[in-house]
Amino acid sequence: MVDKAELKDLAKLFLKLGIIGFGGPAAHIAMMREEVVVRRKWLTEQHFLDLIGATNLIPGPNSTEMAIHVGHEKAGWKGLLIAGLCFILPAVFITGIFAWLYKQFGQLPQVQPFVYGIKPAIIAVILGAIFPLAKKSLKSFELLIVGLLVLSCSLLGINEIYLMFGAGFLALFLDSIRNKSLRNTNSVFPLAFLPITNTAFLSVTNSNLFLIFLKIGAILYGSGYVLFAFLDTELVATGFLSRAQLIDAIAVGQFTPGPVFSSVTFIGYQINGLSGAVVATIGVFLPSFVFVALLNPLVKKMRNSNSFAVFLDAVNVASVAIIVAVCVLMTKETITDWRTILIAVLSIGVSFGYKKLNSAFVVLGGSLMGYLLALL
Repeated sequence: MVDKAELKDLAKLFLKLGIIGFGGPAAHIAMMREEVVVRRKWLTEQHFLDLIGATNLIPGPNSTEMAIHVGHEKAGWKGLLIAGLCFILPAVFITGIFAWLYKQFGQLPQVQPFVYGIKPAIIAVILGAIFPLAKKSLKSFELLIVGLLVLSCSLLGINEIYLMFGAGFLALFLDSIRNKSLRNTNSVFPLAFLPITNTAFLSVTNSNLFLIFLKIGAILYGSGYVLFAFLDTELVATGFLSRAQLIDAIAVGQFTPGPVFSSVTFIGYQINGLSGAVVATIGVFLPSFVFVALLNPLVKKMRNSNSFAVFLDAVNVASVAIIVAVCVLMTKETITDWRTILIAVLSIGVSFGYKKLNSAFVVLGGSLMGYLLALL
C-alpha cells in the first residue's frame, strides 16, 4: 500500500522540478539525479543510470519519461501518474499563458534579460551530474572505447537512436569475442521505427490534432529539435501553421522550464484555441506514460540477464556520451563573451565545490547574475 505522504512528497518534488527545470533534458535529468539519488536516496546510482539507458531506447521526451520512471519506482502506478503529470503541468501552464499572449498581441514578451545567465549555469549543473554518472558507467576499457566513439559520432550529428543501439550491439559483439561464444542478441530492438508521413487533414479538428501529436509522441526519437522538424513536416508544409509561428513555438520551448515538448501546447492553441492546446498536449505525452509502464518492470530483469546487462551497460555509456556532446554544443552556443564565461566558471565552482547545494540555486543564481551583468 502506497503511503499518502510518499505521494505528496513525489508530487512536491516533480512540481518543483517542473517549475525550475530550465535547460533541456540533460539538465532535467541532472536535477532529478541530485534529488532522487543524492538527496533522497530513492534510487542507487546504478539503477538511475539503467533507467536513463532504458529511457533512451524508447520514443518520447527523455526527461519526462525519467520522471515517470522515478514515480513508478517510488509509488507504483499512482506514482507513475503523479510524477509525470506534476513534471509536465507547470510547463504546459506557463506555455499556455504565452500562447494566449501571442494570440492576443501577435508577439512574445521580451524575456531575454531574464534568461541570459541561465544556460551557462545549466552547463555547470549538467557537468556536476555527469561526472559521477560517467565514473559509474565506465566499467571497462571496452566501454571507454564505446563512449568515445559515441561522443565523436554525436558531435558529428549522427542520430541518437542509432548511437544507442549501435553501442549496445557493439558491446555484445566485443563481449562475444572476449568470451569466444556468440550470445543471442535478437531480443533487443527499438519499440518503433515507424516512418513519419504527411498527415494532411481536410479540416483542423481536435481529433486530427490528437492523432497527429499522438503519432509524433509514439515514434519520435531524439531531442526537442527533432520534434520541430516533424512539426514542420506535419503542420507547416500542410499550411496549418506558419513557419514564423513554429519558430516562436521553438523560442517558447527554450525559455520556459520543463519538457520542450510543452511547445505543442503553444501550437495547439494557435490552431484551435484552448481545446486544441489540451488535445495536442495529451496526444504528445500519452505514449510516454504507456511506454514507461510497459518498460519499467523489465529494467531489473535486463540487469539480471548477462546479455542484456552487457547491452545496457553500453547504452548507459552512450547516454552519458550524448549528454556530454549536448553540453559541448551548448557551450559553443552559449559561452560567447566574458559575462557568460564568468557565469559558467562561477557556476561550475559552486556545483563542484558545494555538492549538497540544490541545483535550483545554481540556476537561479546564474539567471540573477545574467540579468545584472546584462545591465553593464
